[in-house]
Amino acid sequence: MGGAAAVGGGVVDDGGRRLGEAELGCGLGRRATLVQFSSAFCQPCRATRRTLAEVAAMVDGVAHVEIDAEERLALVRDLEIARTPTVLVLDATGRIVRRASGQPRRADVIAALGQAV
Repeated sequence: MGGAAAVGGGVVDDGGRRLGEAELGCGLGRRATLVQFSSAFCQPCRATRRTLAEVAAMVDGVAHVEIDAEERLALVRDLEIARTPTVLVLDATGRIVRRASGQPRRADVIAALGQAV
Protein backbone atom coordinates (compact mmCIF):
# COMPACT_ATOMS: atom_id res chain seq x y z
CA MET A 1 0.00 0.00 0.00
CA GLY A 2 1.65 3.23 -1.10
CA GLY A 3 3.16 4.83 1.98
CA ALA A 4 1.60 2.62 4.64
CA ALA A 5 2.31 -0.70 6.28
CA ALA A 6 1.11 -2.40 9.41
CA VAL A 7 2.48 -1.45 12.80
CA GLY A 8 -0.29 -3.46 14.41
CA GLY A 9 -3.94 -3.92 13.29
CA GLY A 10 -5.59 -2.01 10.43
CA VAL A 11 -3.62 0.18 8.03
CA VAL A 12 -4.46 3.46 6.32
CA ASP A 13 -2.42 5.40 3.73
CA ASP A 14 -2.16 9.04 4.84
CA GLY A 15 -0.77 10.25 1.51
CA GLY A 16 2.36 11.85 2.95
CA ARG A 17 0.54 14.17 5.36
CA ARG A 18 2.74 16.01 7.88
CA LEU A 19 2.11 16.81 11.53
CA GLY A 20 4.04 19.35 13.56
CA GLU A 21 4.30 20.92 16.98
CA ALA A 22 0.99 22.77 16.54
CA GLU A 23 -0.95 19.53 16.03
CA LEU A 24 1.01 17.39 18.49
CA GLY A 25 1.42 19.92 21.28
CA CYS A 26 5.17 19.19 21.45
CA GLY A 27 8.22 18.98 19.25
CA LEU A 28 9.15 16.12 16.94
CA GLY A 29 11.88 13.60 17.61
CA ARG A 30 15.17 14.37 15.87
CA ARG A 31 14.92 11.20 13.72
CA ALA A 32 11.32 10.01 14.13
CA THR A 33 8.24 10.33 16.33
CA LEU A 34 5.85 7.62 17.53
CA VAL A 35 2.42 9.22 18.03
CA GLN A 36 -0.07 7.20 20.07
CA PHE A 37 -3.77 8.07 20.28
CA SER A 38 -5.20 6.61 23.50
CA SER A 39 -8.26 6.76 25.71
CA ALA A 40 -8.54 6.55 29.48
CA PHE A 41 -10.06 3.09 29.90
CA CYS A 42 -8.29 1.39 27.00
CA GLN A 43 -6.27 -1.60 28.28
CA PRO A 44 -4.40 -2.14 24.98
CA CYS A 45 -3.40 1.54 25.14
CA ARG A 46 -1.44 0.89 28.35
CA ALA A 47 0.48 -1.97 26.77
CA THR A 48 1.06 0.14 23.65
CA ARG A 49 2.43 2.97 25.81
CA ARG A 50 4.98 0.60 27.34
CA THR A 51 6.01 -0.85 23.97
CA LEU A 52 6.43 2.53 22.28
CA ALA A 53 8.30 4.01 25.25
CA GLU A 54 10.70 1.04 25.24
CA VAL A 55 11.36 1.35 21.50
CA ALA A 56 11.80 5.14 21.72
CA ALA A 57 14.34 4.64 24.52
CA MET A 58 16.25 2.09 22.40
CA VAL A 59 16.57 4.25 19.28
CA ASP A 60 18.46 7.53 19.50
CA GLY A 61 16.48 10.55 18.28
CA VAL A 62 13.05 8.88 18.47
CA ALA A 63 10.31 10.50 20.56
CA HIS A 64 7.09 8.96 21.87
CA VAL A 65 4.06 11.26 22.10
CA GLU A 66 0.78 10.11 23.61
CA ILE A 67 -2.40 12.01 22.77
CA ASP A 68 -5.65 11.59 24.70
CA ALA A 69 -8.21 11.06 21.95
CA GLU A 70 -11.06 12.41 24.07
CA GLU A 71 -9.24 15.68 24.76
CA ARG A 72 -8.21 16.18 21.12
CA LEU A 73 -11.41 15.32 19.25
CA ALA A 74 -10.82 17.83 16.44
CA LEU A 75 -7.45 16.24 15.64
CA VAL A 76 -8.93 12.73 15.96
CA ARG A 77 -11.64 13.62 13.46
CA ASP A 78 -9.21 15.38 11.13
CA LEU A 79 -6.93 12.32 11.05
CA GLU A 80 -9.91 9.93 10.90
CA ILE A 81 -8.79 8.02 14.00
CA ALA A 82 -11.46 5.33 14.40
CA ARG A 83 -10.24 3.51 17.53
CA THR A 84 -7.61 3.44 20.23
CA PRO A 85 -4.84 2.71 20.29
CA THR A 86 -3.87 4.12 16.92
CA VAL A 87 -0.17 4.67 16.23
CA LEU A 88 1.33 7.05 13.68
CA VAL A 89 5.02 6.82 12.81
CA LEU A 90 6.40 10.17 11.66
CA ASP A 91 9.74 10.83 10.02
CA ALA A 92 12.01 13.70 11.11
CA THR A 93 9.94 16.20 9.09
CA GLY A 94 6.63 15.06 10.61
CA ARG A 95 5.47 13.13 7.53
CA ILE A 96 3.25 10.18 8.42
CA VAL A 97 5.05 7.12 7.07
CA ARG A 98 3.06 4.42 8.90
CA ARG A 99 -0.32 4.29 10.58
CA ALA A 100 -2.02 1.37 12.29
CA SER A 101 -4.66 0.66 14.90
CA GLY A 102 -4.54 -1.94 17.61
CA GLN A 103 -1.81 -3.00 19.99
CA PRO A 104 1.50 -3.25 18.09
CA ARG A 105 4.23 -5.80 18.58
CA ARG A 106 7.68 -4.43 19.38
CA ALA A 107 9.16 -5.99 16.22
CA ASP A 108 6.52 -4.28 14.06
CA VAL A 109 7.26 -0.89 15.63
CA ILE A 110 10.99 -1.33 15.06
CA ALA A 111 10.36 -2.34 11.43
CA ALA A 112 8.10 0.69 10.89
CA LEU A 113 10.77 2.97 12.35
CA GLY A 114 13.14 1.61 9.71
CA GLN A 115 10.97 3.37 7.12
CA ALA A 116 11.06 6.66 9.04
CA VAL A 117 14.75 7.05 9.90
